[in-house]
Amino acid sequence: MSHTIKQLSQMDGRVYVFFKTEALCQQFLSQAEQEGFTFQDGVKPTERHTSDIIAVNNDFTINYVGSVGHVAFGSNVKRIGNEKLIRIEYEDYISEFYS
Repeated sequence: MSHTIKQLSQMDGRVYVFFKTEALCQQFLSQAEQEGFTFQDGVKPTERHTSDIIAVNNDFTINYVGSVGHVAFGSNVKRIGNEKLIRIEYEDYISEFYS
């Protein structure tokens, strides 16, 4: 079974996905679009620029994280508000399927 972005959206917490390279982010954006995800304003993922961290939401949307999100991702923060922070490295997430 392949790992999907839909599976990430169903996790119990705030999901932040990290990309080591621009190519990995482009792959994620393409996969997200194929699975029916959009940005919160309805724009298709492949119509936007890449980033090093993107949040996946349970309503089939994604969004960029701001500076506070970057700090949270890189720190020992366990929660954002009342949600658990779940850190996913996309390369590891997809390689679990392909290895």
